[in-house]
Amino acid sequence: MSHPPIVDPRAPHVERVRRLALELPGADEKISHGAPAFFTTKVFAYVAAHERVDDELVLRERALSVLLEEDERRALLAEGAFTPAYTGPSGWVAIDLDAIDDARLAELLDASFRVTAPARRVRELDAR
Repeated sequence: MSHPPIVDPRAPHVERVRRLALELPGADEKISHGAPAFFTTKVFAYVAAHERVDDELVLRERALSVLLEEDERRALLAEGAFTPAYTGPSGWVAIDLDAIDDARLAELLDASFRVTAPARRVRELDAR
């Protein structure tokens, strides 16, 4: 069973993430649970996240979810990020894409890529 789309994959904020994410070695894109996801062997970024607000799930279409080292995760939460409802318990964190510029977006994608990608892909990135 496939999930219905929750984000337009042609939306400008998705294109912005796509442009930077697909520059990473071996990165590809798929639709996961109705939203764009960027991966190598494991997903390193999702566009869109559900946030639990007053026991209700709220879709944040313009959010970026990434998996970071714990210290980076805490720092991002201090910057105003939130813990996504479904992936948060596994260490993921999400931030509103409108709250970050392209340089910060690239940093977050890079950091999440380094946590999830195979070592050879990280070496390729470092060799650039």
